[in-house]
Amino acid sequence: MNTEMIAVMLGVSLVLGLFGLLAFIWGLKNGQFDDANKMMQGVLFDSVEDLNLAAKAEKKHKNKEQE
Repeated sequence: MNTEMIAVMLGVSLVLGLFGLLAFIWGLKNGQFDDANKMMQGVLFDSVEDLNLAAKAEKKHKNKEQE
């Protein structure tokens, strides 16, 4: 491999890495990773029906606390 090819590959990899970093920072600023409850609910329950039942139970619990 010659030196010019290594320089080109290094430059391309740095540009791609910069694009990835910018996309990640953009996602952080726009709140793409803010929904921790959704991720935890996905871990705790197996199916969509289980999630719907859990959401209904949580609403009932909140309504009882407010009364």
